[in-house]
Amino acid sequence: MNEIWSYPKIVAHRGGGILAPENTLSAIDCGHQYGHTMIEFDAKISEDQQVFLLHDDTLTRTTNTEGVAGALTWNELKHIDAGAWFSEKFAGERLPLLSEVAERCQRYGMFANIEIKPTAGLESLTGKHVACAAAAYWQNMPAPLLSSFSREALAAAQYEQPGLPRGYLMDEWQDDWQQVTQQLGCVSLHLNEQLLTDHRIQQIKAAGLRILAYTVNHPNRARQLLQQGVDMLCTDRIDLIGPNFAY
Repeated sequence: MNEIWSYPKIVAHRGGGILAPENTLSAIDCGHQYGHTMIEFDAKISEDQQVFLLHDDTLTRTTNTEGVAGALTWNELKHIDAGAWFSEKFAGERLPLLSEVAERCQRYGMFANIEIKPTAGLESLTGKHVACAAAAYWQNMPAPLLSSFSREALAAAQYEQPGLPRGYLMDEWQDDWQQVTQQLGCVSLHLNEQLLTDHRIQQIKAAGLRILAYTVNHPNRARQLLQQGVDMLCTDRIDLIGPNFAY
């Protein structure tokens, strides 16, 4: 599946990195304003199985509301303020649907890395709905790269939409990474940048996988990783590590 790889080297984390409230349309606008051509964001499902953007299981950190997001219907979620926590400038910002994000990507000509972020206990169901929605909304655009820490979510995505590229996320080193990526038909391995050494990079590349490193916020580290053969960097410092970053 590696033949379909056409993604840029720099990816704007959660849309706008540190410059806008994460996982919002304003964040995507911000990423575009800084010239980025690929964004990463987190997708989960509501109680009535609408696909929307949010990182955490709960709403507490990034909205004006508390509670488990996946336990609420979209009609309840769509009124929540997801911007005021970041700054008054973004007060009134809403949680976006995946369909709205697809529209932005089409408008800006952006690539997308959709991280499947299931509410606990909804791994397979989330993988299924996110993959199906992604296939429907990105029909006339380059295929989005699906990724997840959840093996169950990626397996469900693989079953529902085998043609969409997949990447497996690791925050800690897992010795069975090659077996897992083969089982899930992954094209890439997405790792905490602190896990990456020359030896590991060579191992992963020898297995035929692309590498995404997250979250790389220092230009010197970014240069080092790219020179070592890492394919993509996900960054919060979209202002310092831009789409034309020299390495």
